[in-house]
Amino acid sequence: MFADVTAFVQTAMVPAQVRHLVDRAVRIALGHRKVTALILPNDLQELPMEAPPRKHGAVFSGIGWSAPKVVPVDADLFRAADILNSGKKVAILVGAGAKHATDLVIAVADRLGAGAAKALLGKQVLPDDLPWVTGSIGMLGTRPSYEMMMACDTLLMLGSGFPYAEFLPEEGKARGVQVDLDPAMLSIRYPMEANLTGDVGATLTALLPLLDQKPDTAWRDGIAGWVDDWWKTLDARAKVPATPVNPQRVFTELSPRLPDGVILTSDSGSCANWYARDLKIRRGMMASLSGGLASMGAAVPYAIAAKFAYPDRPVIAMVGDGAMQMNNMAELITIAKYWQRWADPRLIVMVLNNEDLNQVTWEQRIMEGNPKFDATQSLPDVPYHKFAELIGLEGIFVDDPEQLGPAWDRALAADRPVVLEVKADPEVPPLPPHISFEQARNFVSFAAKGDSGGLHSIAGAARQVLANILPEKA
Repeated sequence: MFADVTAFVQTAMVPAQVRHLVDRAVRIALGHRKVTALILPNDLQELPMEAPPRKHGAVFSGIGWSAPKVVPVDADLFRAADILNSGKKVAILVGAGAKHATDLVIAVADRLGAGAAKALLGKQVLPDDLPWVTGSIGMLGTRPSYEMMMACDTLLMLGSGFPYAEFLPEEGKARGVQVDLDPAMLSIRYPMEANLTGDVGATLTALLPLLDQKPDTAWRDGIAGWVDDWWKTLDARAKVPATPVNPQRVFTELSPRLPDGVILTSDSGSCANWYARDLKIRRGMMASLSGGLASMGAAVPYAIAAKFAYPDRPVIAMVGDGAMQMNNMAELITIAKYWQRWADPRLIVMVLNNEDLNQVTWEQRIMEGNPKFDATQSLPDVPYHKFAELIGLEGIFVDDPEQLGPAWDRALAADRPVVLEVKADPEVPPLPPHISFEQARNFVSFAAKGDSGGLHSIAGAARQVLANILPEKA
């Protein structure tokens, strides 16, 4: 069961194995930055501890590990620099592997006159107040990220395993340089000319002196224009009327209210779309979600872990009602048990209650042209805020978009963890940044097949599309 999602999983059979297995599991977890798992059978737990015997076949171990400095050889760095220096329209894609190299990424981008997009797990790498940062990429991404990737002549990919080739340049249209600590990740998303195995920070430190300052700012100025237009589009989309609350507005109301140093977690589902697009990250913030597995139920456990790791920082978890019902309601009990240990008690769980497994509903509609299948997609209406109150937390309920701002203010000022439940409209579509002909055809066809959303689904999508064109009239 664990083998597909762990770098190391073993069952201890005798006590003499335990020391070795624990040491090895910790070292592999740190060195490979992946999950490891140990299984200790019940009968083994009742046996006295034993050291491994000093004889043939015994396996010993020892504690301690520190990260190595991994830098490509000079010849590879020079080749990468030649490619980047020759580019006139350089695009950068950053992932979680660059999260400790923010200043270096900015320096390289400034030197190359580049724009930068962020993979979902790289959201915290670059602050969104930089005019050349295009935001997220992919199905949950932004239009500027898509336009930049389609128009660039050079791609620099830093610490990212972003998997969707259709959102990267067409093969042959751009030269490529990739930096990744894991050589197995090199050139599997786009055929790169220079593949650099190394830590992003150490590699950029060695690469930066080899890069020429780009004198022409036209490419970057154009990207800044795209980005400015996009933020206006998002604001217009968030203000489109909905029944009762447009879920995008939940996030646009939160964004300017984000406290310094906040830690953000998101669950999988349609809430991840708004998390990816509508929240503007500033320096010092942290953000994550279950990006590799895209598994439901991660947001509140991530938030609890964040509070134990950083008890003096505010934490906000963004969750859909499907994940809330699956396991996150139970995790509220864990919060109620431990919150008084934290120096800063602020932990907000925001729940989008739309009575729908919304991301899958829209994927069925747009990707396959199928109507919503109520038997699997519809969810019961649960008063999450009242459950929070029952266990000693604060509960807030919002079904009026004009109350979102005051609700966030109240939650951020609370003296204990809060569940902020928002009654959201399920018929506001999480539109991709680029709609293909096939997706448009599927959209037209699903309503004709008896979708329970009916005209409300079509009207909601139409209003969102119109917000791109006529934001003041949407």
